[in-house]
Amino acid sequence: MRKFFSNFYSAINKEPWSYVVTIGLLILGSVLVYTSPRSLLAFMVLMLCPMSIYFLKMQTKIKLWIGILFAVVIIPVLGVRNIFYLEVIFQICVFAALALGLNIVIGMAGLLDLGYVAFYAVGAYAWAFFGSKQMSLLHSVPGAAPSSAEFAVDPRLFWLFIFLGVGLAAITGILLGLPVLRLRGDYLAIVTLGFGELIRVLALNLDKPINLTNGPQGITPIQRPPLPPAWILDPIRSVLTPIVGHPITDAQFYNVFFYFIALIVIMIAIVVARRLDDSRIGRAWTAIREDETAAIAMGIPIVRMKLMAFASGAAFAGAMGVIYAANRTFVSPETFSFLQSIGVLTMVILGGLGSIPGVIVGAAVVVFLNIQVLQTFSLYLSSLRQSDAVIPIINFAWKNLSTQLDPAKYQKLIFGMILVVMMIFRPEGLIHAERRKRELVGEYTE
Repeated sequence: MRKFFSNFYSAINKEPWSYVVTIGLLILGSVLVYTSPRSLLAFMVLMLCPMSIYFLKMQTKIKLWIGILFAVVIIPVLGVRNIFYLEVIFQICVFAALALGLNIVIGMAGLLDLGYVAFYAVGAYAWAFFGSKQMSLLHSVPGAAPSSAEFAVDPRLFWLFIFLGVGLAAITGILLGLPVLRLRGDYLAIVTLGFGELIRVLALNLDKPINLTNGPQGITPIQRPPLPPAWILDPIRSVLTPIVGHPITDAQFYNVFFYFIALIVIMIAIVVARRLDDSRIGRAWTAIREDETAAIAMGIPIVRMKLMAFASGAAFAGAMGVIYAANRTFVSPETFSFLQSIGVLTMVILGGLGSIPGVIVGAAVVVFLNIQVLQTFSLYLSSLRQSDAVIPIINFAWKNLSTQLDPAKYQKLIFGMILVVMMIFRPEGLIHAERRKRELVGEYTE
């Protein structure tokens, strides 16, 4: 089977065939998604298009134009027609940014951080506090929202708060880094785990005596930034309405709006991560990851480099936290649990430690499994339970099947099994890091 796929890849990885396969996947996936609402197969075919753009041999200019067509035109149009697909892609963008940030800390610098979601929470609560009525409710009963309360800031300041979220998360990363500079391995992981839980517990309990976070009730409603003016939206609405087959509401425009914001953050994160990886700072992080004692002997400033790794990784999470709070218009402590940190860590390990395209693929695979595959199978089983159908051969009625067998309830078990299999058969991840590729080539040539 492996030889078959290898031969097939070699056959299509030639310039004329690469264009045919990529454009064919783009057209086929778009048609399937357009005609089949919430189809698992349709979405899988569509997601194969960016994979082919990355892996197949094509000119860089053509790759860029196909990528722009896919991300800027096709995805928004299909997303307006069926908002579920756009929600999945938005989730992929959010977690890809988080995975890119954690990849700097773990993949590049080798610092095991199990409390990474704390930086995500810092960005989210920063906009939630100032972008809602919470500032007017500091001395109120938790959960109360009187009509006389006013929003704290103008929603147009959302753009400023993205940068403030980056700064606050980076400062929080430095504050985390300071007490753990002497720790390594398991001890570092335990301290970062405690830090992540500390932020969550603070968000849960800072509702008395001054109501800063509104406790377990969370903060809502949170303002969204204003949409572009009508003279921009109206022509777009008039063009898209006949294509998608229904009038486009402001809520649907907001979904596309946040998708583009998340996409821009992803692009910036990729550029920053790639430049850092090839810089002196990235090489210093690699030296620290491989052998900290040898790095000290070579004169690498360990303290400064570790703090820079924590701050750089946290900055991406802070920006996405602000975007998440504005998109959902609600934040609560339960969103930033320890399992979220483990989920992002799973994406990094699955994609490949230190690999920028790898962690993006890892985020896409985990989100796709969680939101699309497991949820689709659970809904399918639920529909079978409501019918009179029986399982062939054993003659067992579907309606008697326990709800405890729903695949969505075994999400963590499935991800754990995937990690075990990856560690046994492909420990370097789905896509090797560039530096790891060079190391492997050197080993084989020797």
